[in-house]
Amino acid sequence: MATEPGPELARAQLAQHPVRVAPLLLGARLHSTLGDGTVTVRITEVEAYGGVGEDPGSHAHRQRTSRNASMFGTVGHAYVYFTYGMHWCLNVVAHEPGVAGGLLVRAGAVEAGHAVARARRPAARTDRELARGPARLAAALGVTGTLDGVDLLVAVSPLRLELAPPGGGPRHRSGPRTGVAGAGATTPWRFWLPDEPTVSPHRAAAPRRGSTDPARDQTSS
Repeated sequence: MATEPGPELARAQLAQHPVRVAPLLLGARLHSTLGDGTVTVRITEVEAYGGVGEDPGSHAHRQRTSRNASMFGTVGHAYVYFTYGMHWCLNVVAHEPGVAGGLLVRAGAVEAGHAVARARRPAARTDRELARGPARLAAALGVTGTLDGVDLLVAVSPLRLELAPPGGGPRHRSGPRTGVAGAGATTPWRFWLPDEPTVSPHRAAAPRRGSTDPARDQTSS
């Protein structure tokens, strides 16, 4: 029977362009073992973001900064950022050697720890809504900025990524990313599992008043 790939094999799988990695994350699981309980989420939707000069929708498009430094770091680590002054978002760092990149985890289905996730997401009316959207997913898992840069592939991590066994992955679809403005708006780097009720609907970006920076306008990665 196929088993979960070990940390080094998983890291090798993530050491590719984010677009190639994206399908590998669909159906993968995130296990959060933080102080107030354990939650497991099966990933159903992700968005890929590239590196410097490649992807206008990416936080890494212009240069490395203190905010986006994790995107330039070791693959398999977390990139966690704060947006709109109220939400945390979780990314899995993935890229080819010498460049930057990552996958925003946009949505998932809670498979274990429903009571903990509900306590963290009291506004959710149904279990489907617990992790439907990147900010909701991060909240359900208990993700905050303290987890930025954490290694997601080691067993002792408080937030662990479990990739599916190697082989044919689940069917997926792709299309434009959600909430990305400017030149990166139509880039078809959003990937999702079809017929999954937790997948969020596509939403065009609503530029912030006075902003001319697409990397600031978008709420993804």
